[in-house]
Amino acid sequence: MDVHGLAPAETARLTRRVTYYSVGVAAVLVAAKLVVWLLSGSVALLASMADSALDLLASAGTFVAVRYAIHPPDAEHRFGHGKAEAFASLVQAGLVFASAALIGRQAIADLVHPHAVEDSLWAIFVMVLSTALTGLLIAAQTRVLRRAASVAVSGDRAHYAADLASNLVALVGIAAAAWLGVARLDPIAALIVAAILLWGAVNVFRQSSAQLMDRELPESERAEIVRLMTEDPRLIDVHQLRTRASGPYVHMQMHVDLDPELTLEAAHQVIVAAEKRVLAAFPAADIIIHADPLGRAEPHGGAFAEAPAAEA
Repeated sequence: MDVHGLAPAETARLTRRVTYYSVGVAAVLVAAKLVVWLLSGSVALLASMADSALDLLASAGTFVAVRYAIHPPDAEHRFGHGKAEAFASLVQAGLVFASAALIGRQAIADLVHPHAVEDSLWAIFVMVLSTALTGLLIAAQTRVLRRAASVAVSGDRAHYAADLASNLVALVGIAAAAWLGVARLDPIAALIVAAILLWGAVNVFRQSSAQLMDRELPESERAEIVRLMTEDPRLIDVHQLRTRASGPYVHMQMHVDLDPELTLEAAHQVIVAAEKRVLAAFPAADIIIHADPLGRAEPHGGAFAEAPAAEA
């Protein structure tokens, strides 16, 4: 499904609701893991609790970002506030890196000086609870992302997907350390958790930086834009198409070739009709169209000048 096919208001409704879930799940897990870590002393559980605490901070940032990103353009932000989502996602990546570093440091110390895991049943219980709640949250986030574009929610989901894997690893480590009597299995599990988190952080960073660097929309969406624009045979060609995403919004600009014999009024009607076709498929789009008379237009200059026809 085209994730840019929802109106901004519907995208805002979906993303706001799922961020409530995210903050709630993180708060419950931090409280539960804190209590059981104090009882058990498990370093794998401590690692998971530290990660959940950073999850809570990251989810709170996402909670704020998706609400700010949907604000309409103003005098100081003519292209809207959508990139707030990418900034929030970038902060998430930094928090995950910090979490992985702290977990790795504590795990190495515990490998050097291992200790037994106490109250293992409680530790196992809270990890099962954490795994179940995280899985439900990821499912909810996935449903939202199938319908709406949100780099902040996508980053949050990637973060929690890494958490889900780390929870499973920590659960195995705690159970093995408690039931097999091998204390070092607990910090080894924590090191695996740290590695998983580092990998998740890299993926979140890639996604957020792509939006901050104005990466083009996928080729399938660009092709759809061209197809919609050229449904009217009087609009002959589309060139210099540039697209970028900004949170829930999509910005696109293009040059189009028109029959040079069209009157100004007729050319205007053709372009307005084409714009409406694109908006029907991309309701959150901001569209700029420059009309060229076919065969009579001068090459456009400026910082992003068109290449000469022989090189195009």
